[in-house]
Amino acid sequence: MPTRCYTSIEEAAAALPAGPLHLAIGMFDGVHLGHHAVIESAVHSARRSGGVAAVLTFWPHPSRLFRPESPVQLIMTPALKNRQLTRLGVNAVITQLFDRQFASIEADEFLPRLKRLLPQLATIYVGENWRFGKGRLGDIHLLVKSARALGINVVSAQRINQNEEPISSTRIRGYLTEGKLEEANALLGYTYFAEGVVTPGKQLGRTLGFPTLNVAWEPDLRPRFGVYTVLVSGYKTATPLPAVANYGLRPTVENSTVPRLEIHLLAPCPFGVGDELQIEWLSFLRPEKRFEGVDALRAQIAADRAAAVDWFALHPPQPPA
Repeated sequence: MPTRCYTSIEEAAAALPAGPLHLAIGMFDGVHLGHHAVIESAVHSARRSGGVAAVLTFWPHPSRLFRPESPVQLIMTPALKNRQLTRLGVNAVITQLFDRQFASIEADEFLPRLKRLLPQLATIYVGENWRFGKGRLGDIHLLVKSARALGINVVSAQRINQNEEPISSTRIRGYLTEGKLEEANALLGYTYFAEGVVTPGKQLGRTLGFPTLNVAWEPDLRPRFGVYTVLVSGYKTATPLPAVANYGLRPTVENSTVPRLEIHLLAPCPFGVGDELQIEWLSFLRPEKRFEGVDALRAQIAADRAAAVDWFALHPPQPPA
């Protein structure tokens, strides 16, 4: 059964297939290893019972509503989140608009309302610290009490630790903004990636002897500005190609206010303007800095390329499973 994506609970209610509904609920930003414990429980239970495994998530983040001056910067877009959730085997993803109307639902009314809209709801799966309802007054104890009255089961997953600290989206965001890619990837359970289309550039890299691909990419959460080792893939390649990437404001030649992602492949480049690429971020080589001139920049780019070549010699790309 292919995964279906819905933009509201009401839309899903009218289209979900028949069978007991096993529903994982949460923001699930990054779809990291801690989230897997919740979502995979729903998937396995649905398969055993012949039911439907679904995820209820939200957009935008509640902080956009309650703290618009300092909202949480999200790891991924709804589209990328849907793709990661699909890979976990869910049958449906429901992305509910988190607006003032939805936020005003009282905690003790949340589950009865959900049951009215989704009468096939059999079991809910959440993290043990999940909160819900107006003012975030609902906790796991209220959820279980409400569910029992409605004949719904509740499965709460304990937080998973790594190095004695809970795996969390907040922790991953911190690693990304610090350039700690290996740490972030260990918690995600996959390699952090960017996706974008190659756009025309100013050809500066080519004049410096290091041609680059300019990739249109505007993440909500910006990783640390600097130089990275990455793998680049697209429809023109059978396997990802090793490369060195620069993400930042280009202070030596442009000092832009909008960060740009530039990729220099360590192999012959098959890509051109208009190609859609996926860039997997592997390691951080150095922070962005301003150089005295073009010659100093050229020398540093050569050093960055050599550092990336050395890194890949020690960490050769693995063939796809």
